[in-house]
Amino acid sequence: MEPNPPHDKSVLSWLGLWRIRPDMHLPARVERALEELQKRSEILIGWVQASLIAVLGTLYLVAPSTSPADATFRPVPWALGIYAAFTLLRLVLAYRNRLTPVLKIASVLVDISMLMITIWSFHIQYSQPAAFYLKAPTLLYVYIFIVLRALTITPGYVMFTGLVAAGGWLALLGYALAEPGGAALVTHDYVEYMTSAKILVGGEVDRVVSILIVTLVLSVSVARARQLLFQAVGDQAALSQLSRFFSPEIAERLARADELLHSGDGEQREAAAMFIDLRGFTKLAAELAPASLIELLREYQRVAVPIIHRNNGSVSTYVGDGIMVTFGATRASGTHCADAMRCADELLTALVGWCMAREAKGLPAPGVGIGVEAGTVTCGVIGDEGRLEYSIIGDPVNRAAKLQNHTKVEGVLGLASIACLERALAQGYLPKGQQRVLADREVAGVSGAMTVVALG
Repeated sequence: MEPNPPHDKSVLSWLGLWRIRPDMHLPARVERALEELQKRSEILIGWVQASLIAVLGTLYLVAPSTSPADATFRPVPWALGIYAAFTLLRLVLAYRNRLTPVLKIASVLVDISMLMITIWSFHIQYSQPAAFYLKAPTLLYVYIFIVLRALTITPGYVMFTGLVAAGGWLALLGYALAEPGGAALVTHDYVEYMTSAKILVGGEVDRVVSILIVTLVLSVSVARARQLLFQAVGDQAALSQLSRFFSPEIAERLARADELLHSGDGEQREAAAMFIDLRGFTKLAAELAPASLIELLREYQRVAVPIIHRNNGSVSTYVGDGIMVTFGATRASGTHCADAMRCADELLTALVGWCMAREAKGLPAPGVGIGVEAGTVTCGVIGDEGRLEYSIIGDPVNRAAKLQNHTKVEGVLGLASIACLERALAQGYLPKGQQRVLADREVAGVSGAMTVVALG
């Protein structure tokens, strides 16, 4: 697909790029995807043309010939042969992605010209007045050529093909009328027109009008389809980008909302929340070079994030070395507690192994702390209309963060509330490793004593 020159008014630009343009600017990767779509469309057009040649050739060979036995010139085989050679060349260029706008225009001209020449040749081959070819049903192939150009999703080419086809048929009509004795063949009797080589001018004009109307309707339809395609592709590209900055579930929720989300929109769900934190990271941040610090974070996240996703978790946010994860919040789940506990077990094993591997290499190896809690959370949009954020808030989120901090007090790697563990067990969770129940713990920031479970 060629670039989008905003002020290029040339014929080639109109043919190749005319469209109802989308409001957004399409990224280069999207333009490349559309270019690949255009390439496949041109290849398909080439194969359809080849099929048409095969059909016409077969019909010509099997149809009984009424031409004089001594006829020395048979133009139909020549026309089909030349058209076959051009179609083969076009196919090769399409596969190599070498079809320029000039070649595409030439392809339209050759398509229509060969069809009109084939129709014109009928009166020579069968030794009839030129008006004879006006009855040829072969004209119907014009509509195939027009529809074929719709595959390019470029309305300019559809319009051009229809105009050339209409012009070609008018030229054949003009030739038939200009031929000696042609004017005498004009009739206003429809029955006489249908049963002889007479010319009904109104009937031929009707054919031209029908070609133009079909062309116009199809061009507008292609233009609208192109606009919708561009918008859909642009939306999908935006969704792909959103998925890189938000969890896939949140990105999908934002993209598929029936109406624009506004501050205050939200819903409540039963969910589990988890906070993961690296121990001693603040000190490391002051000591390590920026590149080493970022690489440490990348390693840590490459270990943790796949495990989170594998256990149906959704990364809600990254806060430095901290990761907030939810289960069943952005997408309702009947196993949110079991998923959270399984994820915590797997994370502790993997992250401890990662820290040991770094220590073995003589690299800084921070510790890890995990807090898990469950309950009713609110998922919704917060912030000012100029800067919104899709957030998950509620008491379980706060308590999970506090439990993660409390792991330092208890000297353990992970903590979960006893309520979360009990719900997880009811949902099919099977504990891995040692777990200890710690009763009546005073957790900073949480009112009242808690019974918690030490993980790992």
